Amino acid sequence: MTPVARRATIFALLAALMAATRVHHFGAVPDASWAVFFIGGVYLATWTRWAFPALMALAVAVDAFVITSQGLSFWSHYCVSPAYWCLVPAYFAMWAGGLWLGRHLDGPAVAGVLKLGVSLVAAVMICHLIAQGSFYWISSSVAEPSLAGWWKNYTDWLLPYMRVAAMYVGAAAMLHVLLTRVLPKPAPVRALRAD
Repeated sequence: MTPVARRATIFALLAALMAATRVHHFGAVPDASWAVFFIGGVYLATWTRWAFPALMALAVAVDAFVITSQGLSFWSHYCVSPAYWCLVPAYFAMWAGGLWLGRHLDGPAVAGVLKLGVSLVAAVMICHLIAQGSFYWISSSVAEPSLAGWWKNYTDWLLPYMRVAAMYVGAAAMLHVLLTRVLPKPAPVRALRAD
């Protein structure tokens, strides 16, 4: 498979995963959006200019579909406030964490696992800071915002978001190892010689 075909396949799989899981943010199968952006940063670095906006547009389209299919107005929904647009920098924090990891994945496997852990934790903490912080401070959903209330909200939700992102990224990492190191690679095709 060519590098372009490989990236196109990864993009399609990530888009499908996000579309399939984002429809139920708190359903039995948790929303993979944060992990999708992180994984996208790792594998689609050279396509950032169009892949990130395309995945961002897909996220908004899924949200709009879910909200309007319930007979509600997208623009007046509880989750859609001026803070909603802060998801762009929040998700880009996940993408940037993946970009960093993709550029620094060399050396021994143990170092790679440590880099994966550090970059994922940092990306989730920053993404959550932007997404949750903007919702808490900018939307009108919190009647009396306070620093203590914001901190409690941030810490209450950080671990669940971290757990979900780690679950999907861990599965992707295992799949990567399986496809690149465990499964045998096909033998190169030899050109026929005309003697």
